[in-house]
Amino acid sequence: MKDYIFNTTNEEIDTTELADVLTFACSHLKIENPLLNVVIVDNEKIREINREYRNKDAVTDVISFAFEEVNDVKYEDVRFLGEIYISYERCKSQASEYGHSVRREFSYLAVHGLLHLLGYDHMTEEDKKVMRALEEEILNEYDIKR
Repeated sequence: MKDYIFNTTNEEIDTTELADVLTFACSHLKIENPLLNVVIVDNEKIREINREYRNKDAVTDVISFAFEEVNDVKYEDVRFLGEIYISYERCKSQASEYGHSVRREFSYLAVHGLLHLLGYDHMTEEDKKVMRALEEEILNEYDIKR
């Protein structure tokens, strides 16, 4: 998997495992030759993105921009899925709130964002159950438990 992770925060963040989790998730989902960007941002930046692109003036944890919704973006054999923006500040606060590790929350947000890139959503209860089950399946098989 070709992935590019950009940390735009002032925090030192080891993104090695995040890349591994996304590679594992793509393999699990049988996505061939995926390419995606992950941009790690602070709360201020994700709020700005949320306001500009979703008309929601609030901090959120993860936002995905699926390129395949716009065009069938392929270059040679590479499938360019899109971009995932993760607020690391929100990730840390949610990990504390939910009572699990930052490692688990960071991995969850990355997988959640990836599934959005692939067209999964949680707008209905049925869709939410499908998406949550797949998130948990991937994280459990990667051995990141709650």
